[in-house]
Amino acid sequence: MSTPAAVSAAPAVPVLVEPTKVRGADGAVREVSVPPLAPVVRSGSLAEIPFDNAREAPSEAVLSRKQSDGTWQDVTAAEFAAEVQAVAKGLIAEGLRSGDRIAIMARTTYEWTLLDFASWAAGLVTVPVYPTSSAFQTRWILQDSGAVACAVETKEQGRLVSQERQQLGDLAHLWQFDTGALGRLKTLGKDIPDALVAARRAALEPGSPATLIYTSGTTGRPKGCALTHGNFFAEVDNAIELLHPVFKSVSKYPASTLLFLPLSHVFGRMVAIGCMRARVRLGHAPSIRTEDLLEDLAGFKPSFLLAIPYVLEKVYNTGRATAEKMGRASSFDRAARIAQRYGEAVEAAEHGTGPGPGLGLRAARALYDPLVYRRIRAALGGQVRYAICGGSPLGHRLAAFYAGAGIQIFEGYGLTETTAAATVTPPLKPRLGTVGWPLPGTAVRIADDGEVLLSGGQVFQGYWDTERGQAVPGVEGDWFPTGDLGALDEDGYLTITGRKKDIIITSGGKNVTPAPLEDWLRAHPLVSQCMVVGDNRSFIGALITLEPDGLAHWRRMRKKEDVPLRELVHDEELRGALQRAVDEANRLVSRAESIRKFTVLPKDFTEESGHLTPSLKLKRDAITRDFDAEIEELYRK
Repeated sequence: MSTPAAVSAAPAVPVLVEPTKVRGADGAVREVSVPPLAPVVRSGSLAEIPFDNAREAPSEAVLSRKQSDGTWQDVTAAEFAAEVQAVAKGLIAEGLRSGDRIAIMARTTYEWTLLDFASWAAGLVTVPVYPTSSAFQTRWILQDSGAVACAVETKEQGRLVSQERQQLGDLAHLWQFDTGALGRLKTLGKDIPDALVAARRAALEPGSPATLIYTSGTTGRPKGCALTHGNFFAEVDNAIELLHPVFKSVSKYPASTLLFLPLSHVFGRMVAIGCMRARVRLGHAPSIRTEDLLEDLAGFKPSFLLAIPYVLEKVYNTGRATAEKMGRASSFDRAARIAQRYGEAVEAAEHGTGPGPGLGLRAARALYDPLVYRRIRAALGGQVRYAICGGSPLGHRLAAFYAGAGIQIFEGYGLTETTAAATVTPPLKPRLGTVGWPLPGTAVRIADDGEVLLSGGQVFQGYWDTERGQAVPGVEGDWFPTGDLGALDEDGYLTITGRKKDIIITSGGKNVTPAPLEDWLRAHPLVSQCMVVGDNRSFIGALITLEPDGLAHWRRMRKKEDVPLRELVHDEELRGALQRAVDEANRLVSRAESIRKFTVLPKDFTEESGHLTPSLKLKRDAITRDFDAEIEELYRK
């Protein structure tokens, strides 16, 4: 059963529909909604996408694979559909039945996407597992989902799962990518008739579960969010139509992206599906080490990127550090200020609140383009013109800088439960520092206590109940409570101000949202992570960890490479630089909310240490427990 192709009848330019606004008794905007741009898919499933592509554009490159010599080889729509068919037949030959859950534990690789679509073609439900998951986390997800098969990438991951198999009664199959598991599945399925795969696909509907994505969870056990095929269609089809410049590029650079964020996370998964749906050439980068990623970006040359703020902060800070090494820090800073002013002027013109960049500003930007901005774009592959950014706020300053440097940022906001983005920056009408308007087909409401509520076709089916073997509805009524705090401005743009459960209440009764301070400080080149503390205390404090690359550069410039880290955290010059960053962050808030004291830790918060989730969110309870002595020291007289 075929689904309508999202690439047909595309408008020549993005279609923007102003949101409908509802005001509260106080006159403030309390609810906004945007009608859908794409029709609701009434039949079929994601399993049809590769086969629709092969029928409509068999020779078009839909993926690229990195070869051993570092070059990238295109995979056509026809070739990918044939691989999907062959692997799906192998899964059926192995005895997997419609509705069975199959787990995938791997980095961001071609094999991940291939097995994802092949599993759907065989009528299965895929269950992502982060490749960095612990034995306990992996066992919990496999047990709770009732997975009957698990595909891993490496021997180490295979060993981890094998050690838990006695407690995994449902797990009948364990396959490993790097020993040729997919090739063996293709061979095994040779005698399975094509009609059997077609029948499995035909049985799927938009309401059928497509995947169980387990929330990484800052506390407690993760819960499996059951997302349907229809959830993904509502998400990607409207995103493709709205973000026309990104997915349907008509510039000299055909639309393409190199995906390096985890496919285990809904953000990366949504974009991978969106690329297949819109026939945007997709590549995979399994390593996010700076050297490896820069090499992959240079070879692939994407036209847009999916990124989290950390990546864009890293590129900016690396550019600034390089300039400082060359004795050109002041020149870089001036170029950054010009780019920011230029980005702000363009935004004002698009909103009709300003004339746009003047002649002098245009000339200054043109001067610095080959010296600074082109180098920033080159670090991202040289052809990037757009970046979709999510996970946490990027901030007005960096968003304006990248816009002025020639890379338009589309910020988005969403959760696993909303199949990624629920809001996104609208093309032609960005508002820097916000997460935009509701994605078409979505509504946003602000509750009386400031919590963000969401409604739309991408809101999940519910949380997986292993005893029932199905999802239990996660929403009462039409609105999903996100747990996030936010506000809508007069034009319907959403700003996220923090997490409801993260609110700090000082002993003086002041409610403090830590996110704005933490996000600002994390953008500083010397800061890796920051956690604001002060619950039931007399003032606000902070724990700060140091960014290794930024610290290494700072050491070299000040000839302090030999100073041990345990001593360096008390260095007056280093603390002075951090104090200036704290002072800048404090300008965002009132005095009662400002950071009065901070401590610099000699170790970073990492996923491995148990202080970050796989999506790099702070595990506040674990950090508070493990650094209790350092927190107490902050409040000693």
